[in-house]
Amino acid sequence: MITAILLGVLAGIVSGLLGVGGGILFVPALVIVLGQGQLEAEATSLLAVIPVAIVGATRQYRYGNVRLRDAGVLAIFSPLGVVIGVLFANSLPERVLAIGFSILVLFVAFQLAQRALRKPAPAKAGA
Repeated sequence: MITAILLGVLAGIVSGLLGVGGGILFVPALVIVLGQGQLEAEATSLLAVIPVAIVGATRQYRYGNVRLRDAGVLAIFSPLGVVIGVLFANSLPERVLAIGFSILVLFVAFQLAQRALRKPAPAKAGA
């Protein structure tokens, strides 16, 4: 239980600091550190992300960093995606889920590294 609490606090700090989705942090931690199966970890992460997202979005809203229109569109269509994703997740072998999640994490890491290493665009005059 203490390990789970520490993982939750650490994942919350990192997701708040870097703006990454909690699932990117929670799922590997639950599988590697707590020994959960891939499907259990994904399901647990979905539930754990709800309060993290609420707190993070509320804080970012206060700073003026939230686009309400975009958030509304996401809020309307995300539940449909979750239902479809859960149906697929429950029909696939855990190994396929683990490999798929690993590929997703590698893809996201590659994209982030590529953007971070790009030279910044020159500043526009008068901007």
